[in-house]
Amino acid sequence: MKRFLSVLLILLAAPLGAAEWDVPVQAGAISQTLAKAADGDVLRLGPGTYQENVVLDRAVTLDGQGHATIDGQGNGTVISVTGDDVVVTGVTVIGSGSDHGTIDSGIKLTKTATGVVVRNNVVLGNLYGIDIHGAKKVLVQGNVIEGRQDRRMNDRGNGIYVWNAPGAVVDGNDVRWGRDGIFVNSSRRNIFKNNRFRDLRFAVHYMYANDSEVTGNVSIGNDLGYAVMFTSRVKVIGNVSIDDREHGVMFNYANDSVIRDNYVRGAKAKCTFLYNSNKNDFSGNWFEGCAIGIHFTGSSKNQIVGNNFVANRTQVKLVSTDWFEWSVEGRGNYWSDNAGFDVDGDGVADAPFRPNDSMDHVLWTQPAAKLLMGSPAVQLVRWSQAAFPALLPGGVIDSNPLMKPQMPEAGRKVEDNG
Repeated sequence: MKRFLSVLLILLAAPLGAAEWDVPVQAGAISQTLAKAADGDVLRLGPGTYQENVVLDRAVTLDGQGHATIDGQGNGTVISVTGDDVVVTGVTVIGSGSDHGTIDSGIKLTKTATGVVVRNNVVLGNLYGIDIHGAKKVLVQGNVIEGRQDRRMNDRGNGIYVWNAPGAVVDGNDVRWGRDGIFVNSSRRNIFKNNRFRDLRFAVHYMYANDSEVTGNVSIGNDLGYAVMFTSRVKVIGNVSIDDREHGVMFNYANDSVIRDNYVRGAKAKCTFLYNSNKNDFSGNWFEGCAIGIHFTGSSKNQIVGNNFVANRTQVKLVSTDWFEWSVEGRGNYWSDNAGFDVDGDGVADAPFRPNDSMDHVLWTQPAAKLLMGSPAVQLVRWSQAAFPALLPGGVIDSNPLMKPQMPEAGRKVEDNG
């Protein structure tokens, strides 16, 4: 009886009269078939190229079965989704227009669409890859998106553009070329997870997008990894940045957020940069091999504890006459250049660590002073400050520096995979 009821419920939940349509490879065939289809129908595409622009205005599944291509031939958006509960899967999408004003895209989800799924497609060479433009509660998952390469980077479109799309989930996509991997503006409650970004300006670029998550993503060789701007209550957790050219993680006017367990290695400028960002939990991160481990402004007030600063040319850059304590309840951060001792063996150095001094301040404000770095006068000043900390003008103090580094899980995965 229970089995009978289960089958009955499934049948009742299925769309009545749902049909499967085999769409011939002919000009306009998808649109012609769609005009005859009803909610719940499946349009199966044959192997080959369909030259047309498609508007999906009802709850159908467009299935390319991994062997169909839709070519917009350089005109507008190739696939526009205006209806609810549409599924687009297994399609290669090429040939959008080149107009930023109309946001010409491979696939566009408009504000009249809710609950759309865009999964396992290949979106190649369009101005914008996938534009989530006002659509609600959509899933963009497992797509390969390769943007334009024939323009300057700032003149290209984004791989995935999210605008005013509450509840959007972007999961497991591979994004390359174009401008930004994901650019989100004026949205909320979005989740971007497990995506990979290469050869872009920013991997993830946030503007005015509160109450969201960026977790488990990988950024490789972009200008900047994860930029969060003018945003509050964001979780940036377990992400990877490798060899990004400017910054691994940047927070600009971002508040009340969590930046935890991220792994940043080899940024040519800064592993992380905090500017006018306050009340953030900044913990458990790994910053290695950057020109600057962390650069933050004196106006930023955050809890910075349990992080690992490993072999950065300059561990901390801060120009301020104030002191900032970077330890909480007897636990601070790990510093690879801290030659401290732990006599009692509790895992915490017996003396505070100050990662910057007055000579650092001189060098940051007067770069030409680097010529004096080896002079006896500079060495005397640094020895005096180490012997008499009261001479220091302010900066970072870690009263409980950790003796051993603690690799986050994201970093272990990277190192295990070479």
